[in-house]
Amino acid sequence: MPKAAAVKAPAVKKPGKMAVTETNIKKAAVRLIPQGQLVSSEIHYVQRTLGTSATQEQIDETVLAVRKMPWAEFALGD
Repeated sequence: MPKAAAVKAPAVKKPGKMAVTETNIKKAAVRLIPQGQLVSSEIHYVQRTLGTSATQEQIDETVLAVRKMPWAEFALGD
């Protein structure tokens, strides 16, 4: 009698982290925002908020959130 093959459950992947670079933030903005652009203060806010790495979902959420914020909340004073 042949042995029954062990049934493996499908591997569950955790979302991979990616670098929070200006390029990756701009690409997310193009996909998510009708105007497709963020100003440098918005990009810097996303980088300060997320640090050096984050999932694509975290980047997307932060890009959408910063666009809805009042300017004074994310812009740094001189």
